[in-house]
Amino acid sequence: MNLSLSIPAERYGQALADTLLMVGVSGTAALLAGIPLAVLLIVTAPGGFLASPRIHRGVGSVVNGFRATPFIVLLVALIPFTRIVAGTTIGVWAAIVPLSASATPFFARIAEVSLREVDKGLIEAAQAMGCRQWHIVRHVYLPEALPGIVGGFTITLVALIGASAMAGAVGAGGLGDLAIRYGYQRFDTQVMVVVIAVLIALVTVVQSAGDFFVRRLRDR
Repeated sequence: MNLSLSIPAERYGQALADTLLMVGVSGTAALLAGIPLAVLLIVTAPGGFLASPRIHRGVGSVVNGFRATPFIVLLVALIPFTRIVAGTTIGVWAAIVPLSASATPFFARIAEVSLREVDKGLIEAAQAMGCRQWHIVRHVYLPEALPGIVGGFTITLVALIGASAMAGAVGAGGLGDLAIRYGYQRFDTQVMVVVIAVLIALVTVVQSAGDFFVRRLRDR
């Protein structure tokens, strides 16, 4: 008995659009929140120009807590908060809330590593010239760490593509939802193969674009 279903091309297009929306919005949120978090972790760390062990430990503990929580668990745990923010717990916009909460600390730690690798001599030289703390962050830390930050953001986007597909298992929409509802539950192998191929292509495009920009930044 053939249980395979024919899926219109429009359904694939809509699923891809939903996935891109989830990844795009949550990736932007992670970028806008992750860099300030990384900067805060760097400047409040021991030896930083705003060294504060209490703040550093507190922020680090929150970041580690979110990073240690599996995405599927975080998705369920944030349901009450998601309902407040998005007004619903189902659909693309409901998935964006836990996706952002998961990606932000992940990206923050990657950006922190890049910022930590900035030559200390440059920081000391900027301080010796009387640069203000904000100027040091803006004109020394961020420009010097930019290739690493871009590379880390690329990794974050790739992780978000996988997480968005996982969110489809709980009705978030996108390619993951299409694969679960039609590929798995209705035994349509063709749908599953197409979704996997599209996800691989999407990851390849994102990774290639990220690698290109990193190379350009390092060749400056």
